[in-house]
Amino acid sequence: MTSRAGLAEARAELVAGALVVLMALLFLAWAAQDRLDGRSGYEVSASFPDVDGVAVGTEVRLAGVRIGRVSEIRLNPQTYMADAVLTIPDDVVLPADSAALIQSDGLLGGAYIQLQPGGSLDNLAPGDEIEDVQGAVSLLQLMLKFVDSQSDDSPEDGKE
Repeated sequence: MTSRAGLAEARAELVAGALVVLMALLFLAWAAQDRLDGRSGYEVSASFPDVDGVAVGTEVRLAGVRIGRVSEIRLNPQTYMADAVLTIPDDVVLPADSAALIQSDGLLGGAYIQLQPGGSLDNLAPGDEIEDVQGAVSLLQLMLKFVDSQSDDSPEDGKE
């Protein structure tokens, strides 16, 4: 026969397992919310010299507000540039001379693509390309340039 303590322990394990499964389902629902919300959009492309830190699913922001995602990244074999395809909601209309910049969320944060609207009276249409781009800036390369410039400015031994 099973004792009351054994039955209580089995119930506790069952409740703990159910909570783990519930948390996993909530996490999956949260992770898939962009795919499930049914928002439609149009795609535009941008060719960057460097997309370090950007991947499929990376946020696209306008005025700091997330409006879209990167839906594809591929290497253009003719230009050796990284072509990123951005999905923008239908209700966000961008001028044709808008710019796309790869920004960093901080020293340790990820990257995102910041859109800066231009002043053109014409708008980007589905399939158009954003021509004004700025690629990713490597913090490591910036620090190495700074260190190198500091070593060039230092006086040589015995000379002033």
